[in-house]
Amino acid sequence: MELFNKRPRVGTLSPSNKSGDVDVAVFGSPQTVDENTIVMGIGKNRTFQNLQKNPKAVFIVMEEPGETLMDWKGCRVYLPAQTIETSGGLYDEIKTKIAAAGGGGEAAAKMIYAAIRFQVTDVRGLIAPPQ
Repeated sequence: MELFNKRPRVGTLSPSNKSGDVDVAVFGSPQTVDENTIVMGIGKNRTFQNLQKNPKAVFIVMEEPGETLMDWKGCRVYLPAQTIETSGGLYDEIKTKIAAAGGGGEAAAKMIYAAIRFQVTDVRGLIAPPQ
């Protein structure tokens, strides 16, 4: 949770549609609620469309690179979408937090179309040894 919520960090979300066509996009809004739940705001885009058709996704979070590839800090978080809301409590809460973030937060909040709640089903290291 500490690494996931830390700033600065880079994160990408990768969902696929029912045909298996994969999308990947950089996101800054995902936050852990607890060890099993992640929430984020999302625009009306390809990632949103894919999650509506196939809720499974992977979020990769990375800190600054280490001296070697094996020194990089980060993790892969496997997380199916549980709920997608385009209005209501979670949606309003996420938009408010993003708007208050500063550094263009209000403009970013205007781009939010939906709030998504994910369930964490697995966490793996960024660099995993071969199995």
